[in-house]
Amino acid sequence: MTTPADEHPSLKAPVPATRRPPWIMRSVVDPLTLLAVGRLGMDDHNGTRVIEVRGRASGLWRATPVKLLELDGQRYLVAMYGQTGWAKNLRAQGGGRLRLGRAVTPFRAVELSDADKLPVLRAYLKRWWSLVASMTTITSPDASDDDLARAAPQHPVFRLE
Repeated sequence: MTTPADEHPSLKAPVPATRRPPWIMRSVVDPLTLLAVGRLGMDDHNGTRVIEVRGRASGLWRATPVKLLELDGQRYLVAMYGQTGWAKNLRAQGGGRLRLGRAVTPFRAVELSDADKLPVLRAYLKRWWSLVASMTTITSPDASDDDLARAAPQHPVFRLE
């Protein structure tokens, strides 16, 4: 029996459409990041921000640490864990806020089509590969365009306006 990885060596085993971050991320890293970046405004100069989006059912503001990618004068958010709560909320609300301490920047979001997200995914993977390698079926930031296209539906990408 062959697997997709046998047919396409640059693909890992399939990853579910939505994945939960590991316990250490949910329970330690994310809360510390929310405090350091979202409340204290500590800028790591590596794109870390806190996205705040109203819940699609509750209407309450939800905060999540994200990596903000700047590429060719545009800003993007990539949901490497798949169809996460913040991605679903952002899709439903059409916008939110980015926070770095007291600096709050409202934005509108446009979700990219699978074809349009390829250069953004490649840039995101190249910049943060060591952080996101386990979150994707892509095995390298230098994977072929075909491999990126196969993985693109698993990773929502939003351009901020």
